Amino acid sequence: MVRYRRNFVPGGTFFFTVTLDDRRSSALVDHVALLRAAFRKTRTERPFVVDAIVVLPDHLHAIMTLPPDDSDFSDRWRRVKGIFTRSVVAAGVPISRDHRGEYTLWQKRFWEHTIRNDRDFERCADYIHFNPVKHRLVASPSDWPFSSLHRYVRVGILSQDWGGDGHVENANFGERAD
Repeated sequence: MVRYRRNFVPGGTFFFTVTLDDRRSSALVDHVALLRAAFRKTRTERPFVVDAIVVLPDHLHAIMTLPPDDSDFSDRWRRVKGIFTRSVVAAGVPISRDHRGEYTLWQKRFWEHTIRNDRDFERCADYIHFNPVKHRLVASPSDWPFSSLHRYVRVGILSQDWGGDGHVENANFGERAD
């Protein structure tokens, strides 16, 4: 059995990939309002900051910062996933169940990376914002509506045409350059 090691850092900033069980599903973008509501409700119960996010049809990437005295990101993801799942079911969307009767909308686990410094944060945020282009959903990151890129543009962190031609210099954001 694989032993997962999580780096629980109080007040830490983390990059996450959270994925639906059915990689052909488009539930996240089809029901993005319910996903946003799940994030809002979870944040009122267990505060955190979403520093960057992109929601794709079958998975999402996010950078999250926790409060200074808190390292429990796992519970936050459990809450977001649970609230979203119950909302989708309540909306009448059929979701299969496993042998224990649990909904199988999400993959059980998620991938997490502890952000180490400002350069690491920038690399992960760039990866997030460029991801819709990587998956060939759009030609330009600004064309994807479910991305914090639009917030970054509004506050002047990135320009509207950032990554616009689909070829950003060194576009291996978030991936190891061995």
